Amino acid sequence: MSIDWGEMITWSNAFNLLDILIVWYLVYKLIMIFKGTRAIQLLKGVGIFVLIKFAAVFLQLQTIDWIMNSVIQWGVVAVIIVFQPEIRKGLEHLGKTGFRKRSKRTINAGERLVAELDKAVQYMAKRKIGALISLEEQDSLDEYASTGIPIGGVVTNQLLINIFIPNTPLHDGAVIIQDYKIATAASYLPLSESSLIPKELGTRHRAAIGLSEVSDAITIIVSEETGGISIAHGNRLLREMTRENFVAYLTDQLVVEDQEEKSTNFIQDIFDNMKWGSSE
Repeated sequence: MSIDWGEMITWSNAFNLLDILIVWYLVYKLIMIFKGTRAIQLLKGVGIFVLIKFAAVFLQLQTIDWIMNSVIQWGVVAVIIVFQPEIRKGLEHLGKTGFRKRSKRTINAGERLVAELDKAVQYMAKRKIGALISLEEQDSLDEYASTGIPIGGVVTNQLLINIFIPNTPLHDGAVIIQDYKIATAASYLPLSESSLIPKELGTRHRAAIGLSEVSDAITIIVSEETGGISIAHGNRLLREMTRENFVAYLTDQLVVEDQEEKSTNFIQDIFDNMKWGSSE
């Protein structure tokens, strides 16, 4: 029985590359999760300690080396305690990146949804009626929908406008849209703790950004102070959008023709795209 060493080396290289890609992806996701939080300062501090540790070993500074070993050993416990919110947020984010599939959408349903949202948002923007509307994508929003008042109504501009009329029972909080229906109103969204958010932005914007940090939901914000229209999506905030840009963005995200179900799992995508045993 002969062993094809060349083929074994090729497979070994392929798995080494896969190993590097997975590590790179995890490091990238952690950096994006911690971006704008105090955890970034933690990473900088850890880097300094690592440099001091290497310098102590290289220069044979035994006392400093012993101190660094103690700091690193007990520092792990301190990090878990002090940065528990950031760690929890990161684990929640990774946990949601699973094998959930996107539901199919049709052109007619998507166009109707965009049209109703556009009419409602433009009406409220002109009258400076504050609004917060979140559209569920692949990541479930059930956790946040459970904090609101169940509606279960078809998405219409009239219903959305009535919900956000000031001094009414449902105008505070967010409307959550699931499967083309207004699932709940007056729902609470997680507030972002990012230090990169401009000071002039209020609670609605901070809540929308907070949801974009932990899910792929599209959240529409109408400012009560300026009437400006913004969208938070993918950990980004698109501010002061024109009507044309607003409609174009929602159309690009929501209007698709019988979209095939896609996985959002990075590792699964790698295996799906690999052609095992194929040759040119």
